Amino acid sequence: MHHNASPHIIHRDIKASNVLLDSEFQARVADFGFAKLIPDGATHVTTRVKGTLGYLAPEYAMFGKASESCDVYSFGILLLELASGKKPIEKVSSTVKRTVMDWALPLAKERRFEEMADPKLNGKFVEDELQRMVIVALICAQSRPEKRLTMVEIVALLKGELKEKMAELENDEMFGNYQGFSAAAAADSSDCISEEKDAKGDVKRRCEHAEVKD
Repeated sequence: MHHNASPHIIHRDIKASNVLLDSEFQARVADFGFAKLIPDGATHVTTRVKGTLGYLAPEYAMFGKASESCDVYSFGILLLELASGKKPIEKVSSTVKRTVMDWALPLAKERRFEEMADPKLNGKFVEDELQRMVIVALICAQSRPEKRLTMVEIVALLKGELKEKMAELENDEMFGNYQGFSAAAAADSSDCISEEKDAKGDVKRRCEHAEVKD
């Protein structure tokens, strides 16, 4: 939908519950209720913020700039969920919440990928594939949209192609000194968020509680 559709489609709500499996266990993206079309030649559209907390790209959550890169960010969070079995936002204590990105990146910096695997796998996974999946996910879910991958690159990398690109990602600067950028944004306990400006240009935020299913 980013590359073959014309005009391009931004989903704006990529998350685990919106990716379904068909009868042949092929993944299908569902629920295009928040989708936006990007006119040819445009890099983004500015719109009211809608989506699910934990999956929202920082530039979209703060400024309402929706782009293909925002979907890439959300997909990166989804990949981290699949690899680790963790939710996008988890409660560490009664007052502190942590995003899966803030949990995963320090471990990746220390190359402790085996500790990031979903415990339900009982150690039955290919470590190289897990490492590749986690690195791709972290690059996608970083705060700098210009450094995120395209969906075409993501598919190729997850298939084990673009080996030179993969080697480049493994040595990316983001795996140097890391400071969490998203923990503060996770302070709200609601699941979905929408945002709009009033007549004076002030931002009003409206949280919409969504049903969360395990």
